[in-house]
Amino acid sequence: MAVHGAQPKRKEIYKYEAPWALYSMNWSVRPDKRFRLALGSFVEEYNNKVQIVSLDEDNSEFTAKSTFDHPYPTTKIMWIPDSKGVFPDLLATSGDYLRVWRAADADTRLECVLNNNKNSDFCAPLTSFDWNEVDPNLIGTSSIDTTCTIWGLETGQVLGRVNLVTGHVKTQLIAHDKEVYDIAFSRAGGGRDMFASVGADGSVRMFDLRHLEHSTIIYEDPQHTPLLRLAWNKQDPNYLATVAMDACEVIILDVRVPCTPVARLNNHRACVNGIAWAPHSSCHICTAGDDHQALIWDIQQMPRAIEDPILAYTAAEGEINQIQWGATQPDWIAICYNRSLEILRV
Repeated sequence: MAVHGAQPKRKEIYKYEAPWALYSMNWSVRPDKRFRLALGSFVEEYNNKVQIVSLDEDNSEFTAKSTFDHPYPTTKIMWIPDSKGVFPDLLATSGDYLRVWRAADADTRLECVLNNNKNSDFCAPLTSFDWNEVDPNLIGTSSIDTTCTIWGLETGQVLGRVNLVTGHVKTQLIAHDKEVYDIAFSRAGGGRDMFASVGADGSVRMFDLRHLEHSTIIYEDPQHTPLLRLAWNKQDPNYLATVAMDACEVIILDVRVPCTPVARLNNHRACVNGIAWAPHSSCHICTAGDDHQALIWDIQQMPRAIEDPILAYTAAEGEINQIQWGATQPDWIAICYNRSLEILRV
């Protein structure tokens, strides 16, 4: 996937085989934990697992550092977006509820379960969540009950050298007419207050926590096909990408020109499952799908049509269901397929 000059050949791909099929996966952000990822199993029963793995750079092998039980498959995993390493070493998972965990060398401990339906035994499963990069005390969740919830986290006072993590609902809003499938905070306007969501009604909607009485529809699918994923450009908050259910193309939107895609990336030969913008560049995005391909695109020439990707990784031995571009290691992209995690040097 990469071309290098005459320097000594370093490995371009590292692979890890998990004990079970993988779905969710995320790069650790902390500067002192290079090549650390969290993986979530996809087993169609109650008992599932989360595993933390890290690459031993001396022997080029991934090793499992910690494995813990999780009820139902995780719909998403995220490490706290703490690039300076000043917060506790936390990760969060979504499934039936939002859970916050603390990673330690020996084991991973559950810190809190955040449940917004206090008065009922029924829980509306969470489809996704996003952890605010500007203020890591904010997490937004999306649910099949048509709502999004913004949670405030507290890493409480030190008790016997242990910070207790708790959370409270800051706001809950009906975001869509049907299930909400994804949520993502925008870096616009200070990075704390704006977020967007997508859902089964086929719309992309944008919200501002300071003005929740109205939302802005950025895009509606012409056939009202459900939109499954949404990702903001990491460097230019005007752009976001979304993908519709069973679609072979990724749609790029410009919030300044609502309802009209500025680009369509459509070289995939089967449905797209994941989108990841480059952490360090405003014009690169990676897409991956059921055609076993991960494609990197340069979108500089928008609004002129973008015909072909600039890089293609076609050696995956299965349908790629997850892709993550490392925020603190922008040279590496991680993908999951079947029981495999691969990290690819770009």
